This record gives sequence, structure tokens and C-alpha cells, in this order.
Amino acid sequence: MLFWIKLLILTTIGAMIGWVTNILAIKLIFRPLEPVKIPLTNSYFQGVIPKRQSEIAKSVGEMIEKELLSMEELIDKILSQANKEEIINTIKVKINGIIEKKMPPFIPTPFKGMVQEYIEDVIEKEGNAALEDIMNELVEKAIDNVKINEIIEEKINDFPLPKLEEIVMTIAKKELKHIEILGGILGGMIGIVQGLIILAF
Repeated sequence: MLFWIKLLILTTIGAMIGWVTNILAIKLIFRPLEPVKIPLTNSYFQGVIPKRQSEIAKSVGEMIEKELLSMEELIDKILSQANKEEIINTIKVKINGIIEKKMPPFIPTPFKGMVQEYIEDVIEKEGNAALEDIMNELVEKAIDNVKINEIIEEKINDFPLPKLEEIVMTIAKKELKHIEILGGILGGMIGIVQGLIILAF
């Protein structure tokens, strides 16, 4: 009977150690947010993400720009074929409005209509090519002047860590709870093995 009580105690201790260790490991991903000096040493301790926030931000920014969203793809999505047609139609409307306003009133309406038709025809034929040229220039300028990775890096660095911790913990609450329980189970199993070894010998 005493054997089983001792084994139960060792198993319980192992399970508690495994469970508490995993809880601490999860907490130490973010905590402490600010560096804490370790007594009697010259070193400081800080949560993994707060300590390496700038490195993480840089890596995430570079990965997103290279693997997920380049400037070319972004502009291509913005200026899809449907958008191009809409832009060309808007240009037609604007030009027709300018013709109506700027042409002297004494010019006959049929002549105005001919001018409008001619301009619309030119826009219809040359609009897509002109728009493509403008898009290519936009892409070149955007690539030179706008760095997606730098924008993302800046946003991540500016994001409040307590809020980020809250979001991660909320989203992964179920999975983190499983990790805690798994720590208890593994700790209990190790406790059983250790107990059997200690009590057997």
C-alpha cells in the first residue's frame, strides 16, 4: 500500500512540475515586458517577444514582402481590368464635362458632339495602353519609394506589447490550455517512471 501512495505522490509532483513549467514557459513568451536585472549578475531578463520585437518585426516585414505581397501585386490588384475600365469611363466623363464648360456657347451642339465622339474614340483605343504605361511608371516609383517591409516593420514595432499579448492569448487560448494540460500529463508520466525506478531500487 505504501508503495502505491509514494508512487502517487511522485506522479502528482511530476504532473504539477510539468503543468507549472508549461504555464511559465507560455507566460515568458511575453513577460516581463521590460528588462529585469538578475540579482548578483550583470545580465537582464526579458520576455522573448519584447526582447526580440525589432528582429521579429524586420523578419515578418521581409517575409510578407517577399512571399506574400509585393508592390507589383498590390498595384496590379488595385488596378484590375474592371478598375481600368472604370478609370477610362471616368476620364471620358471628365473630358466631356470640360468640353461642355470650356467650349464657347456659339459653337453648334453637333460640332461639340463630334469633338466628344472623337475624343471618346481616342480614349477607347489608346486608353488601355496609356494606362498600362502609367501603371508601369507607378510601379517603378512605388518600388523605389514605398517599402512594404519597412511599413510592416514600423507597425509591428509601434504595436503595444500588452495588446499583442492579449490578442495572441485570446486567439490561441484553447491551444495554450492544451499545452498546459500536456505538460501535466508528460510530467505525470515522468513522475511514474522516476517513482518506479526509485521505489524499485
